[in-house]
This record gives sequence, C-alpha cells and structure tokens, in this order.
Amino acid sequence: MRTAASAVVDAGVDAWASERLGAARAERLRHLAADPGVPAFFGRTDTPEETFHIGRRHVRDAVGDPVVIDWRAPMSRPFYQASAVDPQGLVRRRRFGFASGELTGYEDEPLVAGDEQDSRFLREEIERPRSGPMRDIVATIQPDQDDIVRAPLAESICVQGAPGTGKTAVGLHRAAYLLYTHGGQLARSGVLVVGPNRAFLRYIEEVLPTLGEVEVDQTTVAGLTARVPVRAVDRPEVAVLKGNARMAEVLRRALWGEIAKPDDSIQVPLAGRKYRVTVERLKRYVDDVRRRGRAADDQQLLHYAAGRERLGMLVAEDARRQKEEAGGSPSDAETRRAARSVEVRAFCDEVWPAREAAGLVHDLLSDSARLARAARGILTDDEQDLLRWPVAPRSVRTAPWTDADAVLVDEVAGLLDRTPGYGHVVLDEAQDLSPMQCRAVARRLAAGSLTVLGDLAQATSPWSPSDWQETLTGLGRPDTVVRPLTRGYRVPGEVLEFANRLLPLIAPGLPAATAVRSGPGSLSVRPASALGQPLVDVVAELRAVPGSIGIVCADAAVPEVAGLLTAAGIPAAALTDDGTEAAAVAVVPATLAKGLEFDAVVVVDPAAIVAAEPRGLHRLYVVLTRAVSTLVVLHCGDLPAPLTL
Repeated sequence: MRTAASAVVDAGVDAWASERLGAARAERLRHLAADPGVPAFFGRTDTPEETFHIGRRHVRDAVGDPVVIDWRAPMSRPFYQASAVDPQGLVRRRRFGFASGELTGYEDEPLVAGDEQDSRFLREEIERPRSGPMRDIVATIQPDQDDIVRAPLAESICVQGAPGTGKTAVGLHRAAYLLYTHGGQLARSGVLVVGPNRAFLRYIEEVLPTLGEVEVDQTTVAGLTARVPVRAVDRPEVAVLKGNARMAEVLRRALWGEIAKPDDSIQVPLAGRKYRVTVERLKRYVDDVRRRGRAADDQQLLHYAAGRERLGMLVAEDARRQKEEAGGSPSDAETRRAARSVEVRAFCDEVWPAREAAGLVHDLLSDSARLARAARGILTDDEQDLLRWPVAPRSVRTAPWTDADAVLVDEVAGLLDRTPGYGHVVLDEAQDLSPMQCRAVARRLAAGSLTVLGDLAQATSPWSPSDWQETLTGLGRPDTVVRPLTRGYRVPGEVLEFANRLLPLIAPGLPAATAVRSGPGSLSVRPASALGQPLVDVVAELRAVPGSIGIVCADAAVPEVAGLLTAAGIPAAALTDDGTEAAAVAVVPATLAKGLEFDAVVVVDPAAIVAAEPRGLHRLYVVLTRAVSTLVVLHCGDLPAPLTL
C-alpha cells in the first residue's frame, strides 16, 4: 500500500491540482507510515466461510482484497463481543502474541458453550511491564468497554469508572473510533481531549497516534482558559467561591449592566447628508438589542460584541429609511459605512462600551461598588469581601491572577464573542471540575457530543459532587447516560480490596470495583521506625524486576524522598506538572498521581497524604490504586483507621 501511494504521479493538469495531489499523497503516506514496534494485526476471527485478521490499520493486498480489517470497522466487532453464549457467527477467535514486532505465539478460543476459559494472552498483555507513556488497549478491549467505544457520535456518555477499569483508554479509543467512523464531519469540527494536568497528558500522548489519529487537540482546563498569566494561588474558600456557578450570573450582570440609556439624539452621515435619529428611537434600539442578549430560557442569544455591532447597524438603517422616504436609494455599502462613522461609533462607545474580558474581571474584583451592583441578591456581603482583591492592582498586566480567575476571564470572553467549538470532547477526571470549569468546557462543545470520564470515589477537589448530575448539568448535557465500569483489569484483586476499605467513608453509594485477576504477593504493608533505609531497600528490591516504579508521597515530602533515593545511588527524580520526562524511579506528588499507572508503587506515609488536604482519604484511594503489579505501603506512624482492618 505504501508502494502504491508512492507511485502516484502528477498528471500535469494545472498547478492547483498538482498541489492538492501532492498534499493528498503526503497525507496518505503519513497514515501508512511503518512502525516496526507495532504489529500489523493482533487477532483473527473465523466464520464457516471466511477468515479475517484484525489490526490497528486496514491493510489490503495488490488486487484490493482486505488482508487486515481495521479494529474500528463493523466487521471487527465480533472479535470484541463474541462469546460462547453468543458467538455472533464465529467458530473461532484467535489472539496473537508479539514482542518488539516479532510474533511469539497465538491462542485459539473455540466459541463453544461450556468451554469458556480465561485468555492467557489477555492476562499477559495486561500484566506486561510498563515503561514510558500509556499504551493502547486495542488488542484487549472487553465487551463492556467496546459498547462505550462504539457508541454513536450524537450520544454523550458519562463513564463512572472504578480504578483499573480502563476508562481513560476507553475514552481515547472512542475518540479514535469516532474519527474513523465520522472522519469527514470531525475533520471540520475537530476532537478535543481534556486532561487534569500536563503530566497526565504526557502519559497518554502516544495512544491516539499509535491508533493512527494525530489530528486531535489535547490540553488541560488551565490550557483552555489561559487568557491571563497565572501568578498567584487562591485560598481554598476563595477558589471554591470563584468556581461556584453563581459567578456566571455575576459576570453577566457586570458586563451587560454597563449598557446605558441614550440621553440625546444623534446625526448620522449617509451619502453626503446627515439624518437625525431621535433619542426615543435610540432607546428602543438599545432595548431591542439588549433583550436579544437573553432568551426566555436564560440562554445567551446574542453575544455582547455582536450586540454592539447590531446596535450600530440599527442606527444606520434608521438613517437609510429616512433617506428612502425622501426619495433616495442608499446602497448596502453606504449603510455599512454609516454604521462605522465617527458619530455612530461615538454613540456606541457611550451607551454600549467595548469591553475586554480581563479588564472587566479586573475592574470587578478591584471595585467594591461595581461588585456590589453585579452581585446584589446573588452573593452575600461576606462573599463579596472574599472575592475582592485586598489591594487593587495598578493594571490588568500586574494583577495577581489565579487559575480560578482565568476561568472567570474565559467566561466573560464567552459572553463577549462566540467560542469556537469541537465536534467531540473527551473530558477525563471530570469529577474534579468546578461548575465554572464545566462551563468553560461546555463552551467548546458547540453542538458536539461528550465523553465524560471519572470516578466519584477519586474526587479530591473541594467542589467535587456526590453524584454526576451537577457536573453533567454544568457541561450542558444533563440528560447524559451514566455508564458504570466496575471490572478492574489493571489493578490486582488484593490491591483493589485493600483500597476498597476506604469506599464506605468516601463514596458510600458507589459499588466496589472487582478485579478480573489476582496477584498473590502483590500487596505488602510494612511498618518502619524511620523512612530512610527501609525506603531504599524497598526500591532496590523492586528494581530487580522489569517495569516502571512510582514512589507516591505527600507533596511536601517529595524533596526529602527524592533526596534519600538519589543519595543512595538510585536514579530517582520528582515528577512535575510541566510534562518533562520522568526518571527510572519517579517520585510522584500525591496530587499528580491521578490517571497515572506504574508496575510497582510505593505509597510513603499514607497518614501524611490524608492529613495534607480536606479530602485526604479520597486522595489516598487514588494513590493506592496506581499499581498494576505490586503495591508496597510504607508507614512510620499509624495507618488510617479503615486500612487497619
């Protein structure tokens, strides 16, 4: 297929056709690029009449017959869904094993009732040591995961996924499936993946390219709302208030409340003459446009900047009607020039002033009177005091902007102008988003659909909800169906059962996850009188086995832990949120552990992790479920009570 694409030659029709042909050929070759480490196929399905191989890409032979079927094609679905109870027309499913691109073996599953057995290849793939970025799961997608992956584009889905159920991978594979199935539509509107932090994005960055999809934007909520330079941190109670959905109405009032009533008529120049527009008609035009800014169902109809433009055109059209009544015939171009005239612009500046998003938020947080007007009946006096900056900054550029402020600025920007949207958005760790952050994501949706991924038991932010309805409403998709994933494929049963002891306290309504595999010896809880030598000994022991190692501790303890390991000659470095490459042994701040996986995890001093934040038990649940093969809990003091059972 690569040879055929390379052999396409220019017919010499014209320069434009040559350019388009060259671009199409380059794009085709990019999609057909060889990857020696990725096998061409990983499975096979046999029916009484035909045999098909299943792989990451579609491959055809010289005469055009399919040799490998793309895993996303409808013909591939039986590979993931067939069972002895429902063989879906198959008589056999074959799984192939590969190592570094070399075929190492195969395993047949005769789909006969009463002959069900666990797949050795599946277990080996799940347990294969990890290093570097997250891998795709295209060879091991399970039926409950496949149902979500192949959900229609028009359907928004919320996946409540327990640790190790593969919810992140499922979301990414759904994006790849939708791009394959609706390529033309999504090529125009785009697909966006939103993760919790840059370390997480670096971890997942290779999944979609491995599946052949490179034109997908990946960012964080902070990246979406990066309209001001963040240089400060809010106190928790202030951050919670700024993230409250009530702030949206405060900001809307602050913006639209700046519109004034006209107090005098104006003269509009049109085609060499001036026409007076009376103050009564000007008031009516302002009121009409302002009403279009809000609909009966409280949805934004007209953006503020578009309203300003519309007002100028209404005034110019008034002058046009006057000229027409006098027998003239002004053109559309003359009317547009009148709308841009000095007189009309001055009128708009007076009654409908142009605003800039950061400037409005700056003025609101600096000016007590302005804030009081906008927040009347919405925020209490005490809440207004929390919002105001203690010292008004001299300019927008020098303001002490925080992450929560950036979201407020983005909200105002969305009121001023339309925010470009995507055809589909994959939102991971959504349980930690504030209502205002949810609105920021919703603005990027336009008419598109959502894949929401998260776990309420892993909710660690101060505004985390107790159920999904609040988050889904904030995302503008309140009717989204919540689909649970409770079968843990990655985390050994012993580790999962240990972490599940926390569930009655942190998420009493959620069903406990169950593991599909056990790992005798995978859990070790070790008391220590001091941290130093026991930690070094544990890490040295774990390094004897291939695989990635993560040392997870309270954020404040990261420098000490990293220092102990490097002093002992162990190549360790702290994992940071800047997306830089981790060392062989990663020292992971507990607040960055979410979404990551390591073959072996050492949780250092779990009591300190719990004590570091209000939702510390939720954070501990997160860090206890990052291990794929081995979890060592190293504690100097007492364990948190639920773990001592």
